[in-house]
Amino acid sequence: MTKRNCRSSLRALLLPMLFVVGCNDSQDTSNVATSDGEKLAPVTLALNWLPDSQHGGFFAAQVHGFFAEQRLDVTISPGGPNAPVAQKVALNQAQFGVGNSDQLLMARQQEMDVVAVFAAMQNSPRCIMVHSETGITRLADLKDVTLAVGAGKAFVEFMKRSLPLDGVTTVPYTGSIAPFLNDQNFAQQAYVFSEPHVAKSRGANVHSMMVSELGFNPYSSCLFVNGKVLRNDPTLVKKMVAAVRKGWQQYLADPYETNLAIQRANPEMNTESLQYGAEAIRQLCVPGDDVGSVGQMNDTRWQTIAKQLAELGFLNDASQYSAAFTTRFLSVD
Repeated sequence: MTKRNCRSSLRALLLPMLFVVGCNDSQDTSNVATSDGEKLAPVTLALNWLPDSQHGGFFAAQVHGFFAEQRLDVTISPGGPNAPVAQKVALNQAQFGVGNSDQLLMARQQEMDVVAVFAAMQNSPRCIMVHSETGITRLADLKDVTLAVGAGKAFVEFMKRSLPLDGVTTVPYTGSIAPFLNDQNFAQQAYVFSEPHVAKSRGANVHSMMVSELGFNPYSSCLFVNGKVLRNDPTLVKKMVAAVRKGWQQYLADPYETNLAIQRANPEMNTESLQYGAEAIRQLCVPGDDVGSVGQMNDTRWQTIAKQLAELGFLNDASQYSAAFTTRFLSVD
């Protein structure tokens, strides 16, 4: 994912937080129980980044008691730069994780047994942001700029194959927007709900162009599960998906209380940025404005991204894509 400014990532990871603690295989939550004495099932959810708006529905499930309704005691474990989320879940250090569909397909190629069960964002938040002063308004016109992007990323290779990029010099993306703020001929990768807003708040005139408009559009903020857990305890997975669905519906309808919890979990975030993020994410999660449909996935989308990854050299065999996801828990009872 886009790597935000991580100047205080370590501090954020070490803060004692109400909802976010490090995951630990030996963590003993077996004594946690509901008011009627029934024990809750301990579950760890590993995030792909420090808590922010892209995790809103997961935190909402915690804040509003939807996990508890399903008899789940969920520990939300923060991520960070290059967080090895798929590895953690594959090793069952966390039963569930958050990631994007292209990442999960590539993880499975590395023999990581992970399976997507819910896709919060139907459209990818990945964008390229430029200064409005450049006059660039669409990706096809991206030229004569320095472009900061992550080396070896699938979306970058897709852009190189799809666009002329005349006069574009690519440089490594560092996770900071400082170079962007200091140079009007500097462009960079971003998540549309995050960096553009920060840059605007610091005085820049920003125009964002969605990479998904080129046709590279992986599902984002997917909930995925350890394959063995899925096979051995589908009831647990069903409960987790049900709680997460309600969490996202709640967050998209009213993010206020959840944003306060996210801010406590990650003090680098402010309420204004989180509110902006929630509004931007709604359009990505429910393009048709049907909150009830949040989380859905379909075969065609997975097949498309798998074929694209194979064409780009990131997958050896696109035909195995269907093992990377299941929709069995997405029907509403």
